[in-house]
Amino acid sequence: MRIVNALRGSAYALCLISGVAYADVAPLTALSDVRPGQWQLREIGAPLASAQSLCVPNAYALMQLRHAGASCTRLVINNGKEDATVQYSCPHAGWGRTSIHVETSELVRIDTQGIADNAPFEAAIEGRRTGECSGNKIGAR
Repeated sequence: MRIVNALRGSAYALCLISGVAYADVAPLTALSDVRPGQWQLREIGAPLASAQSLCVPNAYALMQLRHAGASCTRLVINNGKEDATVQYSCPHAGWGRTSIHVETSELVRIDTQGIADNAPFEAAIEGRRTGECSGNKIGAR
């Protein structure tokens, strides 16, 4: 699956996710040093030209890419130093399970799968922070 499909419709909604949206999730140790800002997300193995650039307001936004902005319940499966896994369920929108491996504060691997729009999705994504978000605009660039 192309990253475009994995993130379809979520670029703008991604900006709406904040720490408040994740108030029901225990702090995830692995995400504590991940820096907010402009991130480039690319499906692993796909050409660089397929990457999407998104303004990520906080690391928790990376946990729910396919259901960005949806009101979901979450269950922390793994809360390690470098790895975090969250399973979430979004009424009338589907569900997902996302694992993030943090290499550095600016490089992560995201493995996500689930059901959205009544169809399965699965993606292995490399995320690289590319700098600060430009201006006050948040979302796809």
